[in-house]
Amino acid sequence: MPSDRSDLLQGTLDMLILKVLNRGPLHGYAIAQRIGAISRALLQVPQGSLYPALHRLENKRLLSAAWARTPSGRDVKVYRLTTQGRRQLSEEVADWERLAEAIRLILQTAE
Repeated sequence: MPSDRSDLLQGTLDMLILKVLNRGPLHGYAIAQRIGAISRALLQVPQGSLYPALHRLENKRLLSAAWARTPSGRDVKVYRLTTQGRRQLSEEVADWERLAEAIRLILQTAE
């Protein structure tokens, strides 16, 4: 499969990050790993896309972040969804489902 097929649509990465964090707080690398694992490795989030998205979501107050120490002694920034982030996630999922349904209808159209 060509690598450009795993490129995320504009704005989709934000929704995926919010969705992954809906289950609980994670640090950046773990967010990327979780997206990869859930998508069965079809989606890979490069650090160059992930961290700007996390900062953008934090600036919009959709995420909060705090430093924590891992059991191995490493300091990591842990992100968690805010109440505003949960509302935004609900709106984005509803929008995505409407878009996916429209695309499905077009793809099912006979030629």
